[in-house]
Amino acid sequence: SAWKPLLLLLSPPAFSTTCARCAKDRRLRQKRAISERQLTRYFVDQRKVRVVGGQGGDGGHSFHSEPRKVFGGPDGGNGGDGGHVIFKADQQMKSLSSVFRFYQGFHGERGGSKNCYGANGAHMYVRVPVGTLVKEDGEVVADLTQHGEEYIAAYGGAGGKGNRFFLSNENRAPKLFTPGEPGQERVLHLELRTTAHAGLVGFPNAGKSSLLRAISRAKPAVAAYPFTTLNPHVGIVHYQDYEQVAVADIPGLIKGAHQNRGLGMAFLKHIERCRFLLYVVDLSVPQPWVQLQDLKHELEAYEKGLSERPCVVIGNKVDLAQSRINLPLLREQVTERVIALSALTGDNLEELLLHLRELYDTYVKTEQSRGQSPVKW
Repeated sequence: SAWKPLLLLLSPPAFSTTCARCAKDRRLRQKRAISERQLTRYFVDQRKVRVVGGQGGDGGHSFHSEPRKVFGGPDGGNGGDGGHVIFKADQQMKSLSSVFRFYQGFHGERGGSKNCYGANGAHMYVRVPVGTLVKEDGEVVADLTQHGEEYIAAYGGAGGKGNRFFLSNENRAPKLFTPGEPGQERVLHLELRTTAHAGLVGFPNAGKSSLLRAISRAKPAVAAYPFTTLNPHVGIVHYQDYEQVAVADIPGLIKGAHQNRGLGMAFLKHIERCRFLLYVVDLSVPQPWVQLQDLKHELEAYEKGLSERPCVVIGNKVDLAQSRINLPLLREQVTERVIALSALTGDNLEELLLHLRELYDTYVKTEQSRGQSPVKW
C-alpha cells in the first residue's frame, strides 16, 4: 500500500497526446457512404437566382473652409461605385446546392470632404461548378466551361457626383450633387450540365454503375431494381502517364425520354457535354441490338447529331450463358466496335480501358488541331 501512490505516478496515463501507440486511437473516422436517395438532397442541377448589383455611393456636399481661406470653394468628392455580382466556375464545386437564391453586391461609400472619393464596393463572387449554363428568359447568356471562367451577372451602380464636379466659371459655389445609381437587378436560371470526357449511356439495369465502380473509385449505388442511379456520377480513370479520363454515369434512359418521359430531359442534358459515348447494353436480354437502336433514337430526337459522336458499344454481363449466345448476333447487327465484358467479375476490362484511352487521345488531338484546349481533370 505504501508503493501504490508511486506506481500511480509512474504508470502512463490512459490517454496520451504524445504516445505513438495511443495516437492510433485518434485516427479520423471515415465518412459514411451517402445513399442515392440522400444524395438527391445535395445534388442540385438547377437553380433560380436573383442578383442585384451594389448601389453606388452618393456624391459629397461640402465647402472648404480654413483660416485665411474662408471661401475655399466646393470640395465634395464623388461616391464609390457599387460592387458587381460575378459567377466564377470552380472545379471543386460539383453541385448547385450551395448556391443561394439571392445575391447582392456591396455598396459604394459616400464621397467625403476635401475632395475625397468614396471607396468602391467589393465584388460578390459566387462559385458555381464547371459546366454551368446561365440563362435569362430562356436564352443562354453565359456558358462557364473552363475552371476560373467568370461572368458578371449584375453590374454595380455608378457612384454619384460631388458638388466639386459641378464647379465652373459660371457657378463658383455649386450646391448640386447626385446620388449613387442603383445596381443592376436580374433573375437568372442556372443549369448544370455534367462535363466529362466519356458518358455511359444505357437503359436501367444495364450495369452502368457497376462498370463505373469497376474502372474508377466512384461508388454509385448498385441494386437489382431499375433507376438505382438518380444523379450523374463522375469517375476518374487514372493511367500510368498521369493522364485522367473522366467518365460520367448517366442515369438510365427509357423509351420516350426525349419527350420527358420519366426524368428523360433531366438525364439527356448531361450527355451534351460528353466528348464520346459508351453505349452499355445488357447482353442477357433478347435482341440486345434493339437497345442500341432505341438509345440512338432518343439521343438524336433530343439533339440532332448527338448520336453521331465517337462511341463504342459495351456488351455487359458476358458472364451469363445467354449473353454468350447473343454476343455474335450483336456483332452482326451493329457496325460499331463491340467490347464484351463483365463489370461484376472484371472480365475484359483491359480492352475497354485501352480503347477508352484511344478515344481520349483522339479527342485531345482534334481539339489541339482546332486551336482549342482540351478539358483536363
